[in-house]
Amino acid sequence: MRQLSHFDSIIDQFDHGMRTVFARAVGERDSPAQAQAVPDLSEAERAHAAGLMRVNHVGEVCAQALYQGQALVSDSASNRAMLLEAALEEVDHLVWTEQRLAELGSRTSLLNPLWYAGSFALGVVAGKISEAVSLGFVVETERQVGAHLDSHLALDGLPSQDGRSRAVVETMRDEEAAHAQHAQAAGAMELPNLVKLAMRGMAKVMTVTAYRI
Repeated sequence: MRQLSHFDSIIDQFDHGMRTVFARAVGERDSPAQAQAVPDLSEAERAHAAGLMRVNHVGEVCAQALYQGQALVSDSASNRAMLLEAALEEVDHLVWTEQRLAELGSRTSLLNPLWYAGSFALGVVAGKISEAVSLGFVVETERQVGAHLDSHLALDGLPSQDGRSRAVVETMRDEEAAHAQHAQAAGAMELPNLVKLAMRGMAKVMTVTAYRI
């Protein structure tokens, strides 16, 4: 197979970004929600579940962008393959959250282009610093995402009877943890506490905004 030139890679990444943000994603696996009954939700519960699932969809948009940005500048063939494999798995998450939003009568975030661009830039910067730093961002991102998904499964998160949304979130949480473990094993460095705090701050802004917009 012909190896892509740097220019071809940039065009490929641009195409991937446009499809992630503006096109309907196509996954490889059935949604975990399909094994669950359709819940009877009040309007308030439906709106709350939709807000949380929109936040989760934005998280997957950001994950796609981060991984693709890191892969673009990675000098390690093995790390690049790992990042792209994780991104491919995350496409299923995009599909599942988007499907659940449609079932709830809602939509994805209107600010997805902004989320994608910012995360892609972060991935490129992290990848340019070093492979260890790039992988460190994967580990910390997935840790924070896992904690965030756990909060959606708590009593004050998704409605208890919304088994369809909960099944999606549970599967996503487990797979995000696996991505963190793979990056850790590949040589990720522990990021400074100040960087972790900054990432939490940015994530907070994203979650509060995406819940509504």
